[in-house]
Amino acid sequence: MFTIKPRVAGVTEELRDLYETVSPSTIGHLTDFGFLTGLQPLFRPIHFVGNAVTVRIPHIDATAIRHALELVEPGDVIVVDMSGDEQRACWGEFMTYAAMTKKVVGAIVSGCVTDVRPIMEVGFPVFSRGISPLTTRALNLEGEVNTTVSICGVGINPGDLVVADDDGVFVVNPAQAKDFAIKALEKQQKEKQMREERGYDQLYLSRVKQS
Repeated sequence: MFTIKPRVAGVTEELRDLYETVSPSTIGHLTDFGFLTGLQPLFRPIHFVGNAVTVRIPHIDATAIRHALELVEPGDVIVVDMSGDEQRACWGEFMTYAAMTKKVVGAIVSGCVTDVRPIMEVGFPVFSRGISPLTTRALNLEGEVNTTVSICGVGINPGDLVVADDDGVFVVNPAQAKDFAIKALEKQQKEKQMREERGYDQLYLSRVKQS
């Protein structure tokens, strides 16, 4: 049995623009909530901002992800709750191609990914718990699209704003997102000024040139 609900367009262009230079680690100074602390990026550097399209699958059956990929629009992020399965990979090479064709900006998976080399070669951003050759199947059993899911103890609703970079992933209700962004940008500006005043910016640049 499948529950397929309409896509929720919660993230505005204004919010996307605000979060383009906001780091989740800056927001980490402002709140303890909304961080998917159990996940790691498949590669670095990595960065994306998008609108959550949520999926819940029953461990072995990834059919619902295909339904989600039919609904996504440019700028969306696929967010997959694997119902506690941390061993199987529900995301691989051909899911990636389908997502890129629809201009999805990234994927968040509560389990594992597979087909690492082609995903890295095309540069599609993925966060997951790890890598596994054990995969899900297309069994057409059940699943949900655009319902509330839970990943790393964080409840995620369709249409939530997702921002991710080298430090991790932050998810927030769009109604709260602007306030967090403004405070984070103010903090980042103060940190920039501190680097310049103390000469840390030159130290950083010299290390970059050496590498």
